[in-house]
Formats: sequence, structure tokens, C-alpha cells
Amino acid sequence: MISRQVLVFCTLLVACSVENQPAQEAIDQTQPPDQLYLQVMGIAQDGGFPHADCQKANCTRYYQGLEEKKLVSCLAVVDPRQSKAWMFDATPSFTEQLHNLEPNKLQGIFLTHGHIGHYTGLMFLGREVMGSKNIDVYAMPRMQTFLAENGPWSQLADLQNIIIRPIQDSTTVELSDQFSVTALEVPHRDEFTETAGYIISGPNKSALFIPDIDKWEKWETDIVEVINAVDYAFVDGSFYDGDELPGRDMSEIPHPFIVESTALFAKLSETDKAKVHFIHFNHTNPLILGGHPRKAEVRQMGFNIAEEGQIVIL
Repeated sequence: MISRQVLVFCTLLVACSVENQPAQEAIDQTQPPDQLYLQVMGIAQDGGFPHADCQKANCTRYYQGLEEKKLVSCLAVVDPRQSKAWMFDATPSFTEQLHNLEPNKLQGIFLTHGHIGHYTGLMFLGREVMGSKNIDVYAMPRMQTFLAENGPWSQLADLQNIIIRPIQDSTTVELSDQFSVTALEVPHRDEFTETAGYIISGPNKSALFIPDIDKWEKWETDIVEVINAVDYAFVDGSFYDGDELPGRDMSEIPHPFIVESTALFAKLSETDKAKVHFIHFNHTNPLILGGHPRKAEVRQMGFNIAEEGQIVIL
């Protein structure tokens, strides 16, 4: 049975999704489109790549000059007609990501949750750095309270560097006549805040963004049904499998392993498999490396791997 939440999503998407097609290839970033688009601004887990104090094989390859730096997981929506942009998460890589959006001007930020890779980039909006004015920051109820009642984030609001905009689960924010965002609460390690994912809807296409979630079966909504309802799905790919961190209790940091997600998504049609773009890779994940054979294996199964700079039309 389709859940009420998925029915809401599907209803919202009917008007903005002309047809479900396989995810298109990345567009040359030197020639940005002249219509509303989504851009992948980063693909790494909260600590980025290379990771702090990391002597593991992947990080070693970076220091040997064999791998490139990877920015922290983030998406942006750009309206080139008005030179406006909105970010999904404010990451520790904020400086570079904001630069990569130029000449488009940041209008707002949608936060997913209160883990360090997803909101701490707000610090760059303060008077010590940008001294921004009235940047809209969209936050779920606990995230809103966290920002308003804890420094230094409360100072951003007090000085009107940011305007905290409350959002709710399963509600939609209309940003323009062509662009809307629907929040959806997902289960995660919610020590300080709840965790949100988003459905980003343009005039023709829609995209799901869930960079962090516990196991898919903990969510009362069927992820397969949600993927069916959108055109792109950027989903949690933190760990490839449970053997990635020897000696670490993986139950303390639950995420859907890539091998679990690909098994669950195997029931999808080839068209729907192509919508799936794994993102938010831990520094130990082989998918964060440029030419690792695991990447080819995942693609051979019909799925995609998010790449920094990738652009899709909405």
C-alpha cells in the first residue's frame, strides 16, 4: 500500500514532472544552461576528502597526488534568468562552493540536519566573514530551535545575517513560479535536531535529496515508491559495505550501505535505476576515488554516482 506521505509527494510532482526519463549525463560546466538547473556542489561525507588525521589508503592516495580533493556533500539550484541560487546544506566547503556558484547570488539555504557537515558553513555568513544580509535559512522545527537558542548561530539571526524560515514535514515552499521544495523528515541520529530530505521540483523535472538516513527500512515511507515519483534521486551512499571501518561498531553510525541499497533498488526498472545517484561518500568509501573498479560495477548495475560539478535540468 502506498503511504499517505508518498501520495502527497506524487500529487505535488504531477504538475512539475512531464515524464520520468533516465537521468541525463552531466553538462559541461563551462557552458551552464539558460534554464533552471540543479548542480552537485560536493560529494563527500561531513569531514570532506581528504579527511582530518587520516592515514587510510584513500587519503594516502590524495597526498601522493593520485586523487583530487572532494568537497562536502551539497546541491544547489540555480535560476540563471535571475542570477539566483539556493543551496541545500551549508557545509565546511562553503567558501569554494559559493565561489563555484558565481555569478549567481545566494538567496537561501535549506538545511537537512545538525551534523557538522550540513550546517556549520553558516559561520561564513557572519560578520567575521561575509556579513551577509537576510539570507533565508530554511529549517525544520528542532533545527530552527537549535539555531535560535545556541551561539554562534543565534548571533547570525540577531544580526539579521540570516532569516530563519520555519518549514514542516510534507509541506512545500514555493520559491518562484518555476521552483518549489518539499521537506520530508527521515530517521537519522537526531542528537540535536531532526533530519530532513527534500524533493526539489522544477518546471519539468524533480529531484530527491537525502544525503543522510539510517537504514531505509526505518523510514515509514517506501524509498522505492519515492524514486518512482521523481526524475533524479541523490541518496545516501556514505559506506560501501559493513567492512569499511574495521574495529568500528557500524550500528553507532547507521547508514544504508551501497550494497544494501543496490539490492533493494534491484526491483526498479532500468529507467528508475538510472535516476539513482549515490552521494555523501565517507573518506573510506571506494566510490569517492576517481577510477576505482567499484564505480564501474555500480554503474553496470544501472545506477549512477554523483560527481562534483554535475548539472541536471529541472
